[in-house]
Amino acid sequence: MSTDFGSSTVLVVGIVGVIATVSVATAGLGLAYGAKTQAQTAADAAALAAAVATYPPASNTEPDTQARIAARANGARMVSCACRVDWSHRPRVVTVRVVVDVDVPIFGFLGVGATSRAEFDPGLWLGR
Repeated sequence: MSTDFGSSTVLVVGIVGVIATVSVATAGLGLAYGAKTQAQTAADAAALAAAVATYPPASNTEPDTQARIAARANGARMVSCACRVDWSHRPRVVTVRVVVDVDVPIFGFLGVGATSRAEFDPGLWLGR
């Protein structure tokens, strides 16, 4: 009579545990990657919105407000906006940083960030 009763059960439980852990980690990485893509999209949209708003005749809202609205519409929150108002017709570049908060299994809540820059040339916009 064998005294190894249950040893295969322990082995199977161990293998199932490893597979479950790898599956959850892979799903977490997928969520983080999706959040990174979402953050980049939100940052791009926010930078474009803010760039146009730096020229007051093109917008009736402050550039940082436009950036915040665009970021929120894309599921992110704006962290910073280097986007000052400029009445000149010179080209200007704005930089916007956003964060998307995501709940990743095992790791908990993570803030996934992205930065984007956009240029606006009022002279071209005016047809000059």
